[in-house]
Amino acid sequence: MPARSPAVTTRSAWQDVPRIQVRRFAATSMAEAPALAEEILREIRREYPHLPEVLDESGEPMALIGIRRAIEVFVQHLENADFSTGRPTVPPGVFQEFGRGEGLGGRSLDSLQAIYRMGVRLAWRRFADIGQRVDIPPPAMYELVDAGYEYLDGLVDQSVRGYAEAAARQAGERLRLQRRLMELLLAEHHRGDPADALTERAARIGWALPEKVAVGVLLRPAREAVAPAVGEGVLLDMEYEQPRMVVPEPAAAGRPELLHRALTGWAGAIGPPVPLADAAKSLRWAEAAVDLMERGLLPAGEVLYCTEHTEALVLLQPEELIDDLALRCLAPLTHCGPTHARRLAETLLAWLETRGGAPEVAARLGVHPQTVRYRLRQIRELWGAEIDDPDRRFELELVLRAQRLRGTLGEGRRG
Repeated sequence: MPARSPAVTTRSAWQDVPRIQVRRFAATSMAEAPALAEEILREIRREYPHLPEVLDESGEPMALIGIRRAIEVFVQHLENADFSTGRPTVPPGVFQEFGRGEGLGGRSLDSLQAIYRMGVRLAWRRFADIGQRVDIPPPAMYELVDAGYEYLDGLVDQSVRGYAEAAARQAGERLRLQRRLMELLLAEHHRGDPADALTERAARIGWALPEKVAVGVLLRPAREAVAPAVGEGVLLDMEYEQPRMVVPEPAAAGRPELLHRALTGWAGAIGPPVPLADAAKSLRWAEAAVDLMERGLLPAGEVLYCTEHTEALVLLQPEELIDDLALRCLAPLTHCGPTHARRLAETLLAWLETRGGAPEVAARLGVHPQTVRYRLRQIRELWGAEIDDPDRRFELELVLRAQRLRGTLGEGRRG
């Protein structure tokens, strides 16, 4: 078995620098750290004049404290060890707080990283000057540059962590405020002046109050489904078993197309557009449509618009009333057998819808005109003069259309 090759270790250039020179470099750098920190902060403020100034309890800028502390930690590591034994550890807390401040201030993390790079460049210039003064060899100074940029990565990592924490906290707070706004918006009964409360809650999340809204109710494609990207301005609450959304100005240019793309793979219903104060009414219709979808009475597997299914929603929702009306209106059919009664009902509905004679009804049903004439004579015998009463004909068409929507009556050849 061949012997293993010995592990290759990289020797730090700082190990070849006499300790007295290392101590002189560290002492000089530490003595100049306060001035260097002030120089860096001064340049940062010149390049980024709009950055806020945060003071500690003593009135000293937190940024200055953080910069000075970062320089001191870096120099202390250089004095006490060489770079072959590990890199400097980033001081915890301070730079994480900087990242948190950028997140809470709504600024990009890119600007913070640019500031850090500027600081490293300025620090390197000062260290290079000190290195010349105390005769630090170039290889050791090159190693110092590498260590500095690795140290920078640690600073950025701390800031990213703080930025992410702030972003998560802000997102959570916004969701909480958005949920409170939606609760008020969709409440059936309001206490006090809802207009003032809506204005105040909407302002807290920067939501412009629209004139009209449409409320949607969604069915999750899977329990762990990620919230759909419904776009800015659409309020979405995923905490419900059936998520809700409030769509402002639903007829606005591009809104339907955006929702269609965002809701691909989802199912549910979007209620009719209503004035803002009537949002709860739009929610009721959306909930009714979803109920019909789950019962197989409306198409499933997509997001429907209630305005495109008005007939089904109007005729299938008040079930008890329609059923009671059907019992009274279709009572003459109770004396016929089930199959014959269904055929008479289909013929009656086709006649009511076409307002035509036997040929038109026959074409609609796909049967012979003579068959239609026979059935129409039976219908007149069963209902008598009532069949010519406009109100009774309206009621008959109503209940028969409802039965067709429920699937208990044949479609015929509608056209």
